Amino acid sequence: MSHYWKFAGARTAFFIAAASVVLLAGSLVGCGDQGRANGVTLAVLTTSPADYDNSQVITSGVVRRFEEPLHYWIEDDDLNRVEIFPHEKIAPYLGEVVLVEGRFRFSTTEGRRLTLTDIKRK
Repeated sequence: MSHYWKFAGARTAFFIAAASVVLLAGSLVGCGDQGRANGVTLAVLTTSPADYDNSQVITSGVVRRFEEPLHYWIEDDDLNRVEIFPHEKIAPYLGEVVLVEGRFRFSTTEGRRLTLTDIKRK
């Protein structure tokens, strides 16, 4: 009988150790995901902006501008739009299709905005 209990004890210890590793790995992955960007379309940002408020997102569209008051945005074929900041970073891409990454914010008074952390021609 003592041989059985040694085996059972070793097996239990193994399962406890394995569970601990899984839990630790899961908590580390969860920590890393907080800063990870969500790939999302402009259509989704337009129809569900509150779901992405204060999130890091990646999206794409054509860069457009309006002069008075000066502002830049990206839009898709269906005219879904998100304003882009800072203007001096997006301005050189006017008329081009770009992939942008940044912090998305939504406000009922200020609309949909994205502050750039990265931009690439598509």
